[in-house]
Amino acid sequence: MFFEEIKTGMKRKLEPVKIDRQEMIDFALRFDNVPIHTDESYAEKTHFGQIIAPGYMSFLAVWASYLDSDIFGEELIAGKSSKIEWFKPVFAGDILSA
Repeated sequence: MFFEEIKTGMKRKLEPVKIDRQEMIDFALRFDNVPIHTDESYAEKTHFGQIIAPGYMSFLAVWASYLDSDIFGEELIAGKSSKIEWFKPVFAGDILSA
């Protein structure tokens, strides 16, 4: 599919992604090492009550599902930007869909 073939209102359902606790912690330790993502005792004292996934980890988990869907086939679309907003925290075991 070429970019010009994308029309307003087109939809594509992606495979759901389950957020694994250990992958969440490993990602956070490497890329977003703050206590809300890595320290259970710290996180229990926050209004979340438990550790939450780093925002970009949850985005990238869905992005990987998008890439797996192979919407563009052999065509490459690069250099585009994304506006990302998080409305709720993502917890271990959550299933994300798009």
